[in-house]
Amino acid sequence: MTTNIGFHFTGDTLRDGSPIPAIGETLIFDGKIKMCRAGYHFSRKPHDALKYAPGNMLHKVRFGGTVIDGDDKGVATERTILASIDAEHLLRRFAADQALSVAHLWEMPATIREYLTDLDPAKRGAAREAAWAAGAARAAGAARAAARDAAWESAWDAAGAAAWAAAWDAARDAAWDEFDRRVMEAFE
Repeated sequence: MTTNIGFHFTGDTLRDGSPIPAIGETLIFDGKIKMCRAGYHFSRKPHDALKYAPGNMLHKVRFGGTVIDGDDKGVATERTILASIDAEHLLRRFAADQALSVAHLWEMPATIREYLTDLDPAKRGAAREAAWAAGAARAAGAARAAARDAAWESAWDAAGAAAWAAAWDAARDAAWDEFDRRVMEAFE
């Protein structure tokens, strides 16, 4: 049995400019629904909803009526907001934690690490400048690295490429599972 619980991001209004409905108010679409065009959209997983986010407001919704499901979103003739959160801090914390999880792969400047650790808005500008400076320094050696990478890439065989793709997919899936877990926890 499929549960009709999903997630939907908004800004301060719905995409059509109308106000965000009150929690518990059911919106009913009278026309013919069409994915990406008409009806009330949702995603069954929070990370899928994030792909379509026009803002930081995240709503846990119940959908019903006529429903069309796609790969990462759906559209329905009915949608009711069950709960809402301003997800800005959750989104920033998740992104920072992902960046910190790969900090060992490069010489992360202390300014960036400090910002990612405490998310102090006063440190954001300095961290951004440090990131740009680090990027410029890496770009200076890009030509030498490109030649090395081209030789390395030609050495990869199909099995190695498949193993790398599988590892990448597993890491991405684990990260999205963690994001979904954090969202569910935020709605508890």
